[in-house]
Amino acid sequence: TITDKSGRILSGQTIEAFWYSVRHLPLLSIGLNCAFGAQTLRPYIQSLSDIADVNISIHPNAGLPDELGNYQESPQYTADVLAELADDGLVNIIGGCCGTTAEHIRCMTQKMQGLKPRIIPEIPIHTRLAGLEPLDIRPESLFSNVGERTNVAGSLKFKKLIKNEKYEAALEVARQQVNNGAQIIDVNMDESLLDSEQAMQTFLRCISVEPDISRVPVMIDSSKWSVIETGLKCIQGKPIVNSLSLKEGEEIFIHQAKIVKKYGAAIIVMAFDESGQADTFERRLQICNRAYDLLTKKAGILPVDIIFDPNIFAIATGMPEHNSYAADYINAVKHLKERYPHSLVSGGVSNVSFSFRGNNALRESIHSVFLYHAIKAGMDMGIVNAGQLAIYEDIPNKLRIAIENVILNHSAESADHLILLATNYSVDAFKKDQIVPDEWRMLPVLQRIIHSMVNGLDHHIQDDLEEIRADFTSTLDIVEGPLMDGMKKVGELFGAGKMFLPQVVKSARVMKKAVAHLEPYLIADKSGSKSVKGKIVMATVKGDVHDIGKNIVSVVLECNNYQIIDLGVMVNADRIIDAAIEEKADMVGLSGLITPSLDEMVHVAKEMKRLQLNVPLLIGGATTSARHTAVRIAPEYDNPVVHVLDASRSVSVVDKLLNPELCVGYQQNNLEKQAELVASFDTRQLKLVSYKEAYDNRLTTDWGELDISTPEFIGKRTIESQSLDRLRDFIDWTPFFMTWQLKGKYPRIFEHKTLGTPARELFEHAQQLLDDIISKQLFRATAVYGFWPATSVADDIIVYTDESRSEQRTIFHALRQQTRRKGQDYFRSLADYVAPLDSNRSDYIGAFALTTGIGVAELVAE
Repeated sequence: TITDKSGRILSGQTIEAFWYSVRHLPLLSIGLNCAFGAQTLRPYIQSLSDIADVNISIHPNAGLPDELGNYQESPQYTADVLAELADDGLVNIIGGCCGTTAEHIRCMTQKMQGLKPRIIPEIPIHTRLAGLEPLDIRPESLFSNVGERTNVAGSLKFKKLIKNEKYEAALEVARQQVNNGAQIIDVNMDESLLDSEQAMQTFLRCISVEPDISRVPVMIDSSKWSVIETGLKCIQGKPIVNSLSLKEGEEIFIHQAKIVKKYGAAIIVMAFDESGQADTFERRLQICNRAYDLLTKKAGILPVDIIFDPNIFAIATGMPEHNSYAADYINAVKHLKERYPHSLVSGGVSNVSFSFRGNNALRESIHSVFLYHAIKAGMDMGIVNAGQLAIYEDIPNKLRIAIENVILNHSAESADHLILLATNYSVDAFKKDQIVPDEWRMLPVLQRIIHSMVNGLDHHIQDDLEEIRADFTSTLDIVEGPLMDGMKKVGELFGAGKMFLPQVVKSARVMKKAVAHLEPYLIADKSGSKSVKGKIVMATVKGDVHDIGKNIVSVVLECNNYQIIDLGVMVNADRIIDAAIEEKADMVGLSGLITPSLDEMVHVAKEMKRLQLNVPLLIGGATTSARHTAVRIAPEYDNPVVHVLDASRSVSVVDKLLNPELCVGYQQNNLEKQAELVASFDTRQLKLVSYKEAYDNRLTTDWGELDISTPEFIGKRTIESQSLDRLRDFIDWTPFFMTWQLKGKYPRIFEHKTLGTPARELFEHAQQLLDDIISKQLFRATAVYGFWPATSVADDIIVYTDESRSEQRTIFHALRQQTRRKGQDYFRSLADYVAPLDSNRSDYIGAFALTTGIGVAELVAE
């Protein structure tokens, strides 16, 4: 359907979130009313068609029933609408529903003659979760925060609210978690004096009517199976179940896993079996390996829906046997990610510092150091207080080294040393070796501004700005100078895994306060400026409420005489595109801070292409990157897509894109850089196996049964001059158009609404030049080819001079595939296709070299 039960029209992003929750099912069947028309229905069917890796079956009603319950839509009309959708390659199966008759089916059948069914797409393998909006966790994704404060065992405040049935106030706790950067919220109602099932049901139902909370996926957290299943009945989208384990044996484990699969949820697997929790490296791997095999082979769970939790335990407890807990967890993460690259690893981060409870400053530092090393090892997500994490870089050296020694178990004395040191950090973790509270106020003013931004401190930012304002020629120089320096520092720390999203949000708030303070001065500076140089529509995309990056870019561009149409935050694709068309914008700028923003930007780019916008697209925000822009966004849009690293670069980028003399060169340079990023990403994505494994799984042939042809001759022959007119019919024109940045298949490209005319004109010019080349024989085509006796030994192809096979002419050392691909049975080598020496069969090898390029250089020079 194209609306939800309350009548709201669904967006492509909402449809994607819906599909994530049911994609384990074998068929997607859609009921619709053709009365809406193919053009109205198309974007919704397209949204599903792009991501549904199963057959799509469409069963229409014969229109809407009249007051007597009769359906009046004619068979011809229904069939025409379906044929239009099928012709676009969006449908696999069609049928009828309410009001359709045998005549409807007959018309549908006739209309479908000659139309090809939809090609089921190959969807990249990674974990997909969803609330109201999808959350993709890919190999290149940043660490995902799971908010822990909606857990009665982890938050005294939340527990009191739930026990007193103050659900409205409890919702504010959840909302705060999401606003502080939690991409998933953990909901746990396990408390002895609570009716846990009732509390879980009530709270999840309250969440469901709060879009700003329910947009993120929920982690249903309980040690009681009845509470988990109650939660699954109340969740929209695709949640996570936390957790299943083998503590009650394999039969119950598999049974529960199958039920979770039925509800379409992902599963956290605890390293816990019949003998208890795994507390060593070996036991962690043993239990996780066993659980993975059972889930994938007996319960039918996809690897991407398995999330390992190899147990985070408290360190520095004073008991020597606990010293390796953190190091063992980190090593287990590394091994699990290597062995099961499509599954995720999670953990409850606060457990690691439990022995220091009451000393929150120290605990925050321990969490930050632990996460730094665990994320480097491959940890994908963690349950952590999204608003309280120390900045790794700002932890005093002495303390950070002591914590790292304990976490990595460098020595038996490491824990004792940290316990002794802990008393020095009972109030503020930044008291030693670095700046104590307010001492940083003695630093030079520019350093104070950067310190405020990196640490998320907004108390003095306005005073510091006033102190430096007189020293700058223009207010814009302050924005582009010290404020941008602070944000660059934040970006560097975030990219290096030394800051986390909640801290970036706090830094952004400081920047927002700073820009708001400077805004009156910026407006005054701008008065009397030159005419408008261009018009830009800017928006923070749907699903994201953070606008500081967008606001800074807007300020900088406005001060450089660009008109900004700021649509605000949480802006859906339709509104962005409508504004761009109505305002006749010169370009569109998208901003976002949290990971789901990245997926929404891809959706906006697709919609801009579908609706044939012809303006550049700017991408910016803390979690965006040049690589993500190149790999995920740029391929979805036919016009320039440019990643803007920060506000200080925005003016230069926009100036070049809108300057007719500079734009072509700039766009070409941008395309080349993006091609390099895509190539490097594709290379990084390869999953390699050892040579031994590849060779053991080589392509094998029954050479005794195979018919081997004997070539017409042995040796080589030469074609001195091939007829160019004969070759003309074999030209593949699709790469020709791609070279000219016209992306489309020949000859279908001629029918494209926007590319058709320039493609046809280019093709006609090419034909004229080709006629000239052939008639005047400007090029010469030559070739040399031949056949020789050959045999193979392992991965070598031995080539002989003649049929006596007594003299070797050469040896080709063939490479063997070592890349694991989906559905691959063999790792092949060219040597596999030549009869091996021990087969006693006579085989041959052919070779050729050719050119049609003799004369090209002279023509180019002319």
